[in-house]
Amino acid sequence: MYAFIWRKLPFGLAGKLAGSVLLVVATVALLWYVAFPWAEPLLPFDDVQVESGVPAESGDGGPVTQDTPADEEHELPYDTDQNNSAPPSPSR
Repeated sequence: MYAFIWRKLPFGLAGKLAGSVLLVVATVALLWYVAFPWAEPLLPFDDVQVESGVPAESGDGGPVTQDTPADEEHELPYDTDQNNSAPPSPSR
């Protein structure tokens, strides 16, 4: 396909290089301004569900409580001690 396009571009080597650059720029502009804005609402990039872990504050200065109370235990689906190394021993 690229060889076919190269053969069909006019004006010798300089024209073929300029035409190739023009075709690449036109393709990038078409994707950037037409295809990507059309596809953006269909893609889940804005569906982020990450919590910061830093408690927010309410209007009265106190922390905002989440859906679960702070004193309720949460079962984590992974081991929190597996990759933790032992604390360093004091040197003498």
